[in-house]
Amino acid sequence: MPAPKVAIVADWLTNMAGAERVVLAMHEAFPDAPIYTSVYIPENLPDFKGLDVRTTWIQKLPGSLKRLYKWFPVLRVWAFRSLDLSAYDIILASTIAESKQVRKTRPDQILISYCHTPVRYYYSHYDEYRRDPGFGRMNWLVRLLIPIFVPHQKKLDYAAAQNVDVFIANSTEVQRRIKKYYGRSSTVIHPPVDVSRFEPSRERADYYVALGRQVPYKRIDLPVAAATTLNLPLHVFGNGSEHERLTKIAGPTVTFYTDRSGNASDAAVANALNHAKGYIFPSEEDFGIVAVEALAAGSPVIAYAKGGAEDIVDSESGVTFKTQTVESLIEAIKIAETQTFLPGTLRRKARRFDKSLFITKIRNVVYNQR
Repeated sequence: MPAPKVAIVADWLTNMAGAERVVLAMHEAFPDAPIYTSVYIPENLPDFKGLDVRTTWIQKLPGSLKRLYKWFPVLRVWAFRSLDLSAYDIILASTIAESKQVRKTRPDQILISYCHTPVRYYYSHYDEYRRDPGFGRMNWLVRLLIPIFVPHQKKLDYAAAQNVDVFIANSTEVQRRIKKYYGRSSTVIHPPVDVSRFEPSRERADYYVALGRQVPYKRIDLPVAAATTLNLPLHVFGNGSEHERLTKIAGPTVTFYTDRSGNASDAAVANALNHAKGYIFPSEEDFGIVAVEALAAGSPVIAYAKGGAEDIVDSESGVTFKTQTVESLIEAIKIAETQTFLPGTLRRKARRFDKSLFITKIRNVVYNQR
């Protein structure tokens, strides 16, 4: 039997993050598969250079409108539904939002959703996003729009989920959400991590690392406040709407790092984690690729004990804290300071999430559909 023709679909391709690395790994698994997406900014994604990326009509909007792609979930629904994917046997969608809205046009087509999470601002974190949508000065407008648009969008999202043939969850937490919000079963395949790009140092430095988009739900304020209170060195990588506030609450032991684009470069992050005393993971994430990268770099993880961290951190690889408070994090840091973590053990733990395993598993799911 000939190999199935596969199309990969992604919500958007605008900045390199965990979901984009998943799409790249999917393409490694299926190198002949084109990648469909709502909007694509190639200058921000050099790793996608030379790949067959095909966009929806949203790409043709004027530049100022196209940059506001996250404001237009209704348009993305229409855009994905307008794609003609009739030539493909398998549609493999990396889904955070609307990519699962693509339409099957043949009875033998299979739609597989690799689900990073059911849409957070419709379901699991609606109240949190309503309080602070993360749009900075435009928060007031988004707060007004959320209760108007979300009920309708939620219905469209649920209906699209029922059209999915196979769900893959990126963590056990997301598996629970898929069951709760969509009423669907799923298989867990953890996201790919390039473990080999890290070279853990045997001699560890005295600083901790915090990393991520500096937006409210990432809770970077917790390690900044804890390090300031404990007078511990903390290296903070990233940028975002919270950056100015974080710099104001930071003490002299906290140092912020960004590259020319205002974000953290991969090389700088890898070097920092390779030598760090530990990595602080304070947010409730759907999975948490950086936590695995920290382990690959020989850095133990101090993690908020919820979400994807449950799949990553155990007593050999770090310490968890149960409430998102500065006091709880400080207690976890103090416990970590009394323990010895072996870089070799941490790296072995990280290999459970190596990219090669992801590629093997995703191929098995796809080929088992024919």
